[in-house]
Amino acid sequence: MGLRQVFAALALAAFAGAAPAQDYPAKPIRLIVPFPPGGGTDIAARTVANKLSETLRWTFVVENKPGAGGNLGVEQAVKSPPDGYTLVIGQTSNLAINPALYAKLPYDPLKDLSPVALIVSAPVVLVVAANSPYKSLGDLLAAARRDPGAVTFASPGNGTVSHLAGELLQRASGVKFTHVPYKGAAQAMTDLLGGQVQSFMSSVPSALAQIKGGRLRAIAVTSAKRAAEMPEVPAIAESGYAGFDATTWYGLLAPAGTPAAVIKRLNAELNRVLEMPDVRQRLAAEGGEVLGGSPEGFASLLRADHAKWGRIVKESGAKVD
Repeated sequence: MGLRQVFAALALAAFAGAAPAQDYPAKPIRLIVPFPPGGGTDIAARTVANKLSETLRWTFVVENKPGAGGNLGVEQAVKSPPDGYTLVIGQTSNLAINPALYAKLPYDPLKDLSPVALIVSAPVVLVVAANSPYKSLGDLLAAARRDPGAVTFASPGNGTVSHLAGELLQRASGVKFTHVPYKGAAQAMTDLLGGQVQSFMSSVPSALAQIKGGRLRAIAVTSAKRAAEMPEVPAIAESGYAGFDATTWYGLLAPAGTPAAVIKRLNAELNRVLEMPDVRQRLAAEGGEVLGGSPEGFASLLRADHAKWGRIVKESGAKVD
């Protein structure tokens, strides 16, 4: 092959690589949500997908693929062609916690996915029933110190951010609770209101209506600072436990190997809609803090939380086979 032909081949290859990004998207984009409809992951996914569709005329097909603690949906995403037409919403549990929680995981979140951008983060809120004798975090911890193990805290399940936030609180404060895991938030909420358990580490969306309705008392949030939707509720970090931070984040990812130009386009458009007031208001109404940012920033957080939560899972002894 002559020099002229070599240059022509290189130019053709460069054009072929650039064309998909220039024309993207040329067909509907599949967005996998690895959890059931109505939860925090689903709300974040549909909020941004609807706004991208509205402003760009892109077509998103949102598919809820729950199962195995969010692993099933992520597995489907990583096994899809890396062409930008299959995306997934990942979050703290299935990307940072599950690798340590499950003996065998069908994907490596650090190798098999390309982060696009973070969407939102949300704290866990520690709640008690409105008629509880515990008026504050200090009251709850004092009771646990007086009678180790007598104070119960519910969570939506072993290995969830809610469960591990409770483990972190015990370690930070030196108290002993009795953990009561449930299969989801609904029954935990019922038992809290019925007096079967004394406290509940809940996601904000699961508890917010009951808090605003006066049936639950929020005594602390697990983020480094107070939640905008509940400014009157103190953060654990400001209650004598500096540095305490246990939040759930949600972000958009693609299969590893997705063209960099496509990742860049998706990142730019996602950051654009995250600045829109109605999007920010919708996400804030669920107790979330809008994030955005670069793919590199998301990748850095994922690596840090992968190590952080892996250590906490190991120390807690939580396992799912």
